Amino acid sequence: MSRLGDLIRTERIRQKMTTKQVARKCGVSESYLQAVEAGTRIIADDQARRILKTIGLKQQNEAEFTLDDIAATVDLVQVQPKMAAAAAPKKKEAELVASTEEKDQGVAGSVWLDALQSVLKRVPIMNAVMQPVGYKLIPVENGRIEGANPDKVFLYLAPDDSMRGFRIHKGDLVLTVPAQSPVNGAIMLINYNQHRYLRKIKMLDDRKVLLQSYDREFEYETAQIADIGFICRCVRVTFEL
Repeated sequence: MSRLGDLIRTERIRQKMTTKQVARKCGVSESYLQAVEAGTRIIADDQARRILKTIGLKQQNEAEFTLDDIAATVDLVQVQPKMAAAAAPKKKEAELVASTEEKDQGVAGSVWLDALQSVLKRVPIMNAVMQPVGYKLIPVENGRIEGANPDKVFLYLAPDDSMRGFRIHKGDLVLTVPAQSPVNGAIMLINYNQHRYLRKIKMLDDRKVLLQSYDREFEYETAQIADIGFICRCVRVTFEL
């Protein structure tokens, strides 16, 4: 089977169009399109993109993911039956023709982009002043990332080597999840003394913690919990080779 062929077929059915209608709009033969969907003809990524755009795919939705992301991630064998089951009553494919009014209105999304967004999330990369400097795709499991709401998760770009003894170096990306109270033994992003830091937390009692760092040597500072703004807990670090 062809993954791109599956994508085209899924989006065509989503748009309620027949192979003849799509072939006419795209300037290809119906037999060629049928072969692509069946996986017996190879189609290039750029041509698949043109066909999908011609069918009605919204560019602003597609911009978040490449076709490689989609083809490698979305299990269309599962997506297509769900889409078909949602149609009630069921109709023959040849009868799934959208009205002129429906075509003019367009479709805000696509079933395979919706499916992709359910398994991958564009997570922002935030710098030291909490401004986004990029994005990375992070897997979503059961609607969560590391147990947290995907919309609340971000990657923090480590600004220095103050935590390299804890294996976080300058330029590393630290995946964070929300946490507004201290977590004993965790590395957390905090606001303290009008500065933002990555620090390992050691609970002393219900009012005080040690803020631990480790550049060339191990250092720590005792601080009152009430004086610290806890932003998030660090759960994973990645780095570029």
